[in-house]
Amino acid sequence: MNDKNNIGNKIKQLRKQNNFTLKYVSEQTNLSVGFLSQLERGMTTIAIDSLSKISKILNVEINFFFDETKTVSTTNITRSFEKKCNQINDQIIQFTLSQNLSEFNLLPRIFHLMPFMDLDDVDFGVYTHEGEEFIYVLEGCLSIAVNDQEDILYPGDSIQINSTQYHNWRNTTNNVTKILCVNTPNPYKSK
Repeated sequence: MNDKNNIGNKIKQLRKQNNFTLKYVSEQTNLSVGFLSQLERGMTTIAIDSLSKISKILNVEINFFFDETKTVSTTNITRSFEKKCNQINDQIIQFTLSQNLSEFNLLPRIFHLMPFMDLDDVDFGVYTHEGEEFIYVLEGCLSIAVNDQEDILYPGDSIQINSTQYHNWRNTTNNVTKILCVNTPNPYKSK
């Protein structure tokens, strides 16, 4: 995978260019040092809301982390072949399901979670952010942690949470897991 497509690597590069320590970024964003370290190493995912906090500290627009085009579609239909795709890290591929990311309050995405390679890493790296999220398992099994509870979701299972709860999810199986995830607020929405 190309480092320029890896959000964690981009954060690390910007943090070092600004001579910021992980502790400084942690204090400014309310995200733990451990979580930020895992993020920079591509071992965990990040909510868009939390990424928005980091982008402000690093003085870049959130779109810096994605290869999103700024064109607005004339239709609200997203055809299967039109889904915008980007690789978040070695484990996660994201597909945005809206042609007009800046027009709506909801952020709908599908994630393909690759098989988890480092099963010795048992720390979920939970985090919080503003908003709500809904997750529906399309294929495979999803390990999810919410506050102090860990569960496995199977195809057809779903969960809706207040994102201010400590949470995170990942694929701990040897097969690809596919999930539909809808978040609010949408950081791409025009103010």
